[in-house]
Amino acid sequence: MSEAQPSESCLTWVQYGQKCSPLAPCRNCRRDLDSYHAVATTSPDSSDYYRDLLGDLFTLIQSRDPTRTEELLQMIRDRASFQQVRAYLDQALTVSHPPEQPDGASQVLQKLQHGYEVESGAPPFRPKVMDVHYLCDFAPYKVPALPWTTATNDDALVSHLVSLYFAWDYPFYAFIDCDIFLAHMAKGDPFSDFCSPFLVNALLAQACHYSQYSEAYTVPGDVKTKGTDFLAEAERYLENSRYQKGSVVRLASLQATIILYEMYSMAGIDDYGYMMLNQALEMAEALGIINNPSLDVEKLGFSDEMLRSLQRTAWGLFQIDTIVHANFLRPSRVTEVSLDRTDRNTSDSTDLWIPYPIDRRPRPSWLSQCFDDACDLSFIARDISRVLGAGAKRDANIPERKEDFYNQLWQWKANLPATFDPARKPAAHIIVLQMRYHALLINLYCDSFTNEQPFKSQPGHRRHTDPTELRALKAALTSAREISALAQLHRDEYGVDRAHQFAMYAVMLALFAFLEQPVFNVLDHDFCSLTSTFSIIARRSHVGVKIFQIFRHSVRSRLRADRGDHRAGMRDIANLPAGLKELFLDDAEAIVPAHREGYTENPDKLTDEEAGVGQEYTASGIGDMLAMYEKLSVGKESDFEGRHRSADGFRFSPSPPR
Repeated sequence: MSEAQPSESCLTWVQYGQKCSPLAPCRNCRRDLDSYHAVATTSPDSSDYYRDLLGDLFTLIQSRDPTRTEELLQMIRDRASFQQVRAYLDQALTVSHPPEQPDGASQVLQKLQHGYEVESGAPPFRPKVMDVHYLCDFAPYKVPALPWTTATNDDALVSHLVSLYFAWDYPFYAFIDCDIFLAHMAKGDPFSDFCSPFLVNALLAQACHYSQYSEAYTVPGDVKTKGTDFLAEAERYLENSRYQKGSVVRLASLQATIILYEMYSMAGIDDYGYMMLNQALEMAEALGIINNPSLDVEKLGFSDEMLRSLQRTAWGLFQIDTIVHANFLRPSRVTEVSLDRTDRNTSDSTDLWIPYPIDRRPRPSWLSQCFDDACDLSFIARDISRVLGAGAKRDANIPERKEDFYNQLWQWKANLPATFDPARKPAAHIIVLQMRYHALLINLYCDSFTNEQPFKSQPGHRRHTDPTELRALKAALTSAREISALAQLHRDEYGVDRAHQFAMYAVMLALFAFLEQPVFNVLDHDFCSLTSTFSIIARRSHVGVKIFQIFRHSVRSRLRADRGDHRAGMRDIANLPAGLKELFLDDAEAIVPAHREGYTENPDKLTDEEAGVGQEYTASGIGDMLAMYEKLSVGKESDFEGRHRSADGFRFSPSPPR
């Protein structure tokens, strides 16, 4: 039996000349499947899911199509999951009952309108406790709940969360030695040098951001309550180990503090992001692993496990420090790392990254190579932040320094291994690493176009006319388009519901690079694609919801300015996909209904208490947006040099007395 040609709306068919996999249909084919089924049947949480599955199973068997029936039976014999069978049935039945196709020129508009999805409401969560235990059968890591946490005694839940953390959060910074941590967690010794209740609870709290299951929420469906039970326990350990004169610094406590920095930055709680980062830097200085002369590891007599763990933590913290300060155009604080780097060639093609829990094939992790390249990129980011960051001494050589930084970044990209090529569809952390490269390129030119207010320009005003400024805008736009392509690759391969939080920053930065352009086209393919991706990533966190609202108001302000200037900004607004049209028209409703997430009665009106900004805040440019992102996530930068607490008050000891 010959296969029917896929619908022209199939993205994989249009781009690559082959149909998408029935196990992972592209977003347009998923939409076509929904048009065949009155109620979408892709979610096991639907009350009719298994009834519809059985009904469609009978329908296919009764269809007298021996080829597809045999394929289905072979899948079942090979122990395919319900979701895989569901996907196959959807694809097979859609071919038998193809949706009605538009004709003529309307197909072009339909492709645009179907090309982007805008998500609303809270991220999906699955209310069934059984799902976690089912998933645990496939979790890459099996670890015990006790004696590490009192928030749960469920080994399946803890294994699920630990596996999520090491799949989606860990690889980007990799400041923990995964193998050593897991081995000591499995042993169950709470006095271990490499695993502690403080570290485990912090890790579980952070991992909850990547879980869609009800156990990850204190209040089901409210993203503000994800992981709060584990966080409360981690904070109790934090209080118990407050840094007093002569207190002991444990490596596991330093690692837990770094995770709390990430956690608070996603939650946007006061200034706790910077507070935790500063504490982590102080602790690392006390250990002598940063901003100190090189450590004589032979004289200190570190075990192999301790040396490997210290190297990971020191260089991982160096990356975090340079990322956060380069992100917000502030001078970084780590000048040197006092330990050699880990071996670049530890990973090989047999070391796999598993995109748990989604049903996608594992990829080579290349973790040690990715970590090493990220460290090289961090040196460039450190120097950029110190030359161009706020408070840095400006001189006449800035253009030459920028050119030098650009060449260094270009050389870094040229030296990446061939295995990192996006065409090879690498692991998620490798994709996000390359987003970081392009974000740095945009940061490099940020101060070239932050002196105007492009979204509040008066009619007739020509923005950005200086040749140097125009070149900077062009370079930023090129990187913004590259970020769009990388984000789409991440979305096609793994989705973006679990993308690392840096991806949200990179996507936001790329979107504002579009908004800074002298001519802004709201129908631009890359802009629409980035907006769609942003809507999915942003709903995962309290900070993301606020940032998305500011972006939304900024786009609407730019469209109003262009309309007043008789520009083309509003020309094709009626042809926008429905979701984007609702976002950007003046009478649009908010993308995230407040009553479903409990942020504020009206998400259009971000009060001073909620966001630290006025109602319907509009960023005046990319620099203003970065300032707001910083304020909403990590908080206000404190005077690090004026610390009252001295690093001399710390001393390093492997573990407390038993």
